[in-house]
Amino acid sequence: MHTDMRISTVSFSIKDAFRNLNRNKTISIASAATVAATLFIFGIYLLAMMNIKQGILEVQSKVEVKIYLQDNITRIQKRNIEDKINTTDGVVDVSYETKSQALDKFRNQLGQENKSLVEGLEKDNPIPSAYIVKVSDPQVVSRVVKNVQGMPGIYSVQDAREIVDKIIAITRTIKWVGTIIFIILIGVSLFLIGNTIKITVYSRRKEIGIMKYIGATDWFIRWPFIIEGIIIGIAGGIVSDIILYYLYKIVYVKAASTLVIMQLISPTYVITSILGIFILVGIIIGAAGSALSIRKFLEV
Repeated sequence: MHTDMRISTVSFSIKDAFRNLNRNKTISIASAATVAATLFIFGIYLLAMMNIKQGILEVQSKVEVKIYLQDNITRIQKRNIEDKINTTDGVVDVSYETKSQALDKFRNQLGQENKSLVEGLEKDNPIPSAYIVKVSDPQVVSRVVKNVQGMPGIYSVQDAREIVDKIIAITRTIKWVGTIIFIILIGVSLFLIGNTIKITVYSRRKEIGIMKYIGATDWFIRWPFIIEGIIIGIAGGIVSDIILYYLYKIVYVKAASTLVIMQLISPTYVITSILGIFILVGIIIGAAGSALSIRKFLEV
């Protein structure tokens, strides 16, 4: 008996929700579009953060310290430098690059068309030999530089700390800007969904009053409006994910051919994982907007 009543109540709530959406098509579409815009911006922010994080991890894995040596360095000086590097915490690998190896690497980087630029340098090679130090974490770089700086036999020390610092600074900026925009758009979504529900509730205020008078519970009255908000939220979530997928796919294809320093997140991720996040957030926004809007109208 109770099960039949629950089923009939759920059925009534769903049918009533769709009826309300049909009555207020324009504002319902506007609400769904606002939710879609909110989640689209959130999706851009999410993908940007994920791609930047992946890029940072790739850059961090390639961070190294290059310690260039003087041509007249002695064996004792080389041994002292090696000992200093190897005893530094966080150093994971040390390799020695000879002057000829460095020249070959430089020649390969120039390519066949510019190969002539290094012709004749074998006899008087200006590129110094170097120790290439790989570290476990970018923060170790400063420790390595501090330990070897000024040691006899060192020509110069080169590191990539500035690149890492810039990427981290950009990440922080995107994170804060994205969060602020997302909060503002959630507020706008709640406002629009709330107005949709308010218009529906206001037009049915006498009906609600009669229902309360004959004994209908607040939740029996409330559910159709909450379901209405949830439907708006789900619709906005699906629309935003589809738009985000196709636009990101275009960016991904273009970036894949030009961006060689990092691999972007696959567009498939937008459909498989972000869709679930969008629908969940859309349901929360829709349900919250409806619940907040109908509360005062139930005080009849």
